[in-house]
Amino acid sequence: MTAPRATLLPRPRAAEVLPDPAGPRRPWATALRATACGAAFAGPVIALATGYAPPALIHFTVLASLLVAGALGWSAVRSWRGGPPLSPRLSGGVLLLAAVTMLMYHLVLVNHAEPDTGTGWSTTVSVLLHTVTPLAVAADWLLLTAPRALRLAHIPLWLSAPAAYLGLTLARGALLSPGAPARYPYPFLDVDTYGYTGVLTQALALGLLFAALGVLITAVDHLRPNVAGWFQHRRNRISPPAAGGLK
Repeated sequence: MTAPRATLLPRPRAAEVLPDPAGPRRPWATALRATACGAAFAGPVIALATGYAPPALIHFTVLASLLVAGALGWSAVRSWRGGPPLSPRLSGGVLLLAAVTMLMYHLVLVNHAEPDTGTGWSTTVSVLLHTVTPLAVAADWLLLTAPRALRLAHIPLWLSAPAAYLGLTLARGALLSPGAPARYPYPFLDVDTYGYTGVLTQALALGLLFAALGVLITAVDHLRPNVAGWFQHRRNRISPPAAGGLK
């Protein structure tokens, strides 16, 4: 008795066997993130070029904006390639940095801001660093990311950046001679005025506030609507169905 003859079927093409690892490109998300990246990068560049609050590179706002620009730039590339979004461990940390930058300036440091020199650059830099960039990060989070991705367990990782900045600032101040300009970039970090005990006490209080802000951000993330999913659903309804065989 002979074996049954195999049914002759067309050989499947490779594209039908192996799923495409990349999703569809998201040009609108790419454009918004690239614009936000440009704004985040423009602030530090102008600050360094014009000598805003010298030395600009040691300021937390400038360093945070550079980190935000890098994250938004990479996120824009992934959107263009159709890749997955950034890890919430990274995106949540970027959001916390932006929120800290905005709130600390407008609630605490605005009275210590450098006066405008008459060229307008001080105002431009301040708006880009302390307002435009944080709002762009918040818009990216609210409009382009799915909710309920952030976790309380991420908060210690998010706080590592401010902690590293504190160590960098204190080490730099210890290496500079007393009386050096901008030895401590912020009044509450001035060891000459408060001593190490006072500075560390204030830093601990700020760290607890930053942690509370991280908890608030995480809570809002679990309560906010899925705007990104709504846009995706609407786009799928508008787009015509792809041509193909019966399924």
